[in-house]
Amino acid sequence: MNATTATGVAVGPRLRERRDAGHKLLLPYVTGGVSAEWTDYLRAYADAGADAVEIGLPFSEPMIDGPTVQEASERALHRGATVRGILADLRRVRVDVPLVVMTYYHLVAREGHARFCAALAEAGVRGLIVPDLPLEELAELEQAAADAEVELILVAAPSGAPSRLREIAARSRGFVYAMTGMITTGERAELPASAGEFAARLKTHADLPVLLGFGVSTPEHAVAGAQAADGVVVASALMRRVLDGATPAEVGALVAELRAALDAAQG
Repeated sequence: MNATTATGVAVGPRLRERRDAGHKLLLPYVTGGVSAEWTDYLRAYADAGADAVEIGLPFSEPMIDGPTVQEASERALHRGATVRGILADLRRVRVDVPLVVMTYYHLVAREGHARFCAALAEAGVRGLIVPDLPLEELAELEQAAADAEVELILVAAPSGAPSRLREIAARSRGFVYAMTGMITTGERAELPASAGEFAARLKTHADLPVLLGFGVSTPEHAVAGAQAADGVVVASALMRRVLDGATPAEVGALVAELRAALDAAQG
């Protein structure tokens, strides 16, 4: 490990270990800087049974975020949140689950690939998702992430051709992030009917865990999505409660409900 890299829990080994032990995986999300105590949500999520935590870096022009996550980003930016400030917050906190950052390529390019990835590693972040960077332009960031021992997690869309999905499965690190449909993030009444089939198809290409995200809003959704996938990512449903003023303990209680539902379905 590089001398500049802080202690952080590696994404892939932890998630594989949990999957191989028969557990369905749960990744809750929080927008960095959304409140003064935002890192308390990380601890609450970990205490509630999260297998890893996704942290969104707020950006003014998001492409795949729905209205709830956009509102959270706007609130964070209004509070003065910056990438450097969020990473400084993370350097002051340690949780015993992997931390994964989701951001847009503009923020990565502005800092520079190597510097950005090194800064993540220094903050204990061991996973990175950049959903708007296409495969054809991935190589430089791929190398910078590998050099910093940050796992570059790729997003797979149902519209992808079989050859593209195979390449995503082969090049992703940590896990493969499977979209439930060609939709933005957000709370939904039900998951797209094709989500499970897509996750199952991806699993034929990937030895890595496959996690479904986009629209997973309730314990019932989590159970349904995890039937075919190895687990789920939950974002907007949690951020809606954060925006409405729920405390870390209160949002952690919802994560605990999701964890209990996934465990009960396995039992």
